[in-house]
Amino acid sequence: MVACGAIVSTASDPAATSSGTDAGSAGTRGEEAAAGGAGTGKGADSEKSAEPRKGGAKVADGIGREYRDGKFAFTVTKVKKGVARVGNQYAGSEAQGQYVLVHITVENIGDEARMFDGTNQTLIDTKGREFEADTEAAIWSNRDTRSFLEQINPGNSVKGVVIFDVPKNVKLKAIELHDSMFSGGVTVPLGGR
Repeated sequence: MVACGAIVSTASDPAATSSGTDAGSAGTRGEEAAAGGAGTGKGADSEKSAEPRKGGAKVADGIGREYRDGKFAFTVTKVKKGVARVGNQYAGSEAQGQYVLVHITVENIGDEARMFDGTNQTLIDTKGREFEADTEAAIWSNRDTRSFLEQINPGNSVKGVVIFDVPKNVKLKAIELHDSMFSGGVTVPLGGR
């Protein structure tokens, strides 16, 4: 496992060049329709389902809804596919296939400061294949990596992007978000985009 994270600050994305598409851009949290559990961060109590907390059917698309794993509350706000290169005109990183930029907000809902590590997150396609976050792309995508392995104090939140290098024409099923490498994680459905 890589020791550095793959989340970057999202003040803007001028470093990402793309011919791709944005998928979703909900700016609000799903309140009572949020899915996931309030796990311990050790995997025992973490929920993997995409069912809303207050009854109802499974959610087909989790963008804009709050999901919890351990001491973090996650909200995926946007998914951008088709990014060929990240960086600037002089240096950067080229995708083997295409970069997928998953914009998220991570809130510390615990009582102590915690570190978010982008390398603990997994993207899953509709064929069940799992993709690890691309740390190098995350470093190149934005000079201002304020949230790069940044400690998040209780009650505070960080907006960032987790970047994955996936084959072209892939259909995304879900992203599995983790409070830590030891947590069970929570699966956020991406609706096959």
